[in-house]
Amino acid sequence: MSTRTSWWWVRHAPVTSTGGRIYGNTDPAANVEDPPTYKALASFLPENAILVTSHLKRTKQTADAIKSAGLILPEAIVENNLGEQNFGDWQGKVREEVYATLNPKHLFWLASADTKAPNGESFNDLMQRVSIVIKKLTKIYAGENIISVGHGGVIRAAIGCALNLDPEVALSCQIDNCSITRLDYFEPTESHPNGAWAVFHINHHVTSESVLEADHTAMLALLKS
Repeated sequence: MSTRTSWWWVRHAPVTSTGGRIYGNTDPAANVEDPPTYKALASFLPENAILVTSHLKRTKQTADAIKSAGLILPEAIVENNLGEQNFGDWQGKVREEVYATLNPKHLFWLASADTKAPNGESFNDLMQRVSIVIKKLTKIYAGENIISVGHGGVIRAAIGCALNLDPEVALSCQIDNCSITRLDYFEPTESHPNGAWAVFHINHHVTSESVLEADHTAMLALLKS
């Protein structure tokens, strides 16, 4: 049977204090005043999972809100390289004003995947550093559930890494605040020597009626090999 490591990505709570300005990897607070959302997340996510956040307070605040709603979790592992994309000199500026100056533009992100903000990084750069962390933690915590409270760009990068997507395609994934994206890694076996990633949820919004586990019969070949 292949060892299965489940990544439960949760995008942080909304940031409402920036007035439409780009905040990227700066550190504004999140608004976590929505108890039903965190109660639903706490009911949906697995207890006693490995907890990971970035170094930015909005991920820590969201993780704390989920724990306060009843989910039993250990202290978080803080990974600086899971911080949001660094938009450099664009940070603090009005999003629409920056977007108007860009060519080419991206429909679903501030800039195309290979566009690097002045004194910042590109989405391609973000994917590279996120990939390193995912590989490291998947190896260390093989067979575990990992709850990673993260950022929209980082979760897009994680999807791109798992599915080997072109970065431009990865940017097309919609990731809302407090949504869950679940990506499971199955380690190599004799019949599947390269291992495999499986996608169970992308941008999933939980409710009190959500069920933690479903019967994913399509995965039986990997699970039994």
